[in-house]
Amino acid sequence: MTSMAASSTTKIAWRLQEFEAQSSSISCLALGKSSGRLLATGGEDCRVNIWAVSKANCIMSLTGHKNPVESIHFNVSEEQVAAGSQSGSIRVWDLEAAKILRTLMGHKANITSLGFHPFGDFLASSSMDTNIKVGVLSCGHTQAVRSLAFSPDGKWLASASDDCTVKLWDLAQGKTITEFKSHTAAVNIVQFHPNEYLLASGSSDRTIKLWDLEKFTMIGSLEGDTTPVRCICFSPDGSCLYSGATDSLRVFGWEPDRCFDAVPVSWGKVSDLAICNQQLIGVSHQLSSVSSYVVDLKRVKKSGGAVIQGIIQDDQPLTEPKKDPKGAALRKNYERPTTTCRSQRLKHRSESDRRSPEGERRSPSEDEADEKLSSAEIHNAEDYKAIFQPKSAISRTPPKMSEPFPAPPEDGESSTASRFCETSGDDAPPTFQFIDETRTINHVFDSEKHTTQKHTTEVFQLLFCGYWVVS
Repeated sequence: MTSMAASSTTKIAWRLQEFEAQSSSISCLALGKSSGRLLATGGEDCRVNIWAVSKANCIMSLTGHKNPVESIHFNVSEEQVAAGSQSGSIRVWDLEAAKILRTLMGHKANITSLGFHPFGDFLASSSMDTNIKVGVLSCGHTQAVRSLAFSPDGKWLASASDDCTVKLWDLAQGKTITEFKSHTAAVNIVQFHPNEYLLASGSSDRTIKLWDLEKFTMIGSLEGDTTPVRCICFSPDGSCLYSGATDSLRVFGWEPDRCFDAVPVSWGKVSDLAICNQQLIGVSHQLSSVSSYVVDLKRVKKSGGAVIQGIIQDDQPLTEPKKDPKGAALRKNYERPTTTCRSQRLKHRSESDRRSPEGERRSPSEDEADEKLSSAEIHNAEDYKAIFQPKSAISRTPPKMSEPFPAPPEDGESSTASRFCETSGDDAPPTFQFIDETRTINHVFDSEKHTTQKHTTEVFQLLFCGYWVVS
């Protein structure tokens, strides 16, 4: 009887404490899941307060948010806490160092939930704007990031920055693998080799560095450009590297470092390079005008003996690396998936998607307002249908491949006066084609109006070539 009486007086559940935690209404709470002894509170006073459970004295008060705090979450080790605000901003604090770690922007409405990755430096967030975002918490670069590139197997990400460094990231772990520091000026572009564990980076120090991704060491420094390197591009088979600077295209090899060819191309601020049909296409811009150039790669010297020839297809298994004539084994190759992954087409949100579960219409968010204001204007219906809406038809022959751009005539076949060729009809505004050297073609057009201007007394400067034309 005594034992029964004792057990009946022992409470199963009880209140541990009650205290005033914020100076205004509280909107969110979070417990540290590892110990169950840490508590974070957030509210309309825009503060995050950290408490020890069962004690009424605040350990730490975290400030920085300018709007009410709507969501809080500790990481697994309880060394970090993240707080999301009503405006959509997220702040992450290092509790051990007692300082702000990261501020993440991107959401446009209340943060509804937060979650730390169990072992990687990732933070997931959801919002009233209907989006879910995943951010990287690792310390990035100290200055602006200029270029990003995924490895061919999709496991790594390389970043290039104005802080003169290149960083390699492991996407599965969400952490930095290594940092390359040999550049002496801003790094403008980074590119993975299509097959091998090799990374190239181009910089304003006028060099291209090549990095071995097995040993994480620099294996080459390609020099020769007289201006900052703006674009780089490996050949499809990985046998050489093309470099675009202000006034030239160079073709490089490595191990040993060497320049196979240099093609004068006055493309100025070259922004991107692509290779198709044994032609290299480059584009540049100045003010509102865009120039496109073509280089005939069949007439450009390039290497070919030291790497595996041919492009590895996504649906073919990788073969063992071959050896070069000297007997040296090639680097490890990327392991691509054996099946082709198709991205899912995004669906337009319907009216029902924009209603709450109770059936009430949600108030328009900034995203919805943007959707109403955004539009796609089709200026050339024929090209639009041919490129984006090809007809579905059963054919016994393979689909027609794109044709190479037509090459210009040799210098002996045209006079200097005919270097500017009017390409439009008598009644249409004139457009001009400028032939630069024997291996490149340049087209200039107005990117704002997408047409050349009408006959006026205005003076046009053909970009990057030093000629003036009065129309």
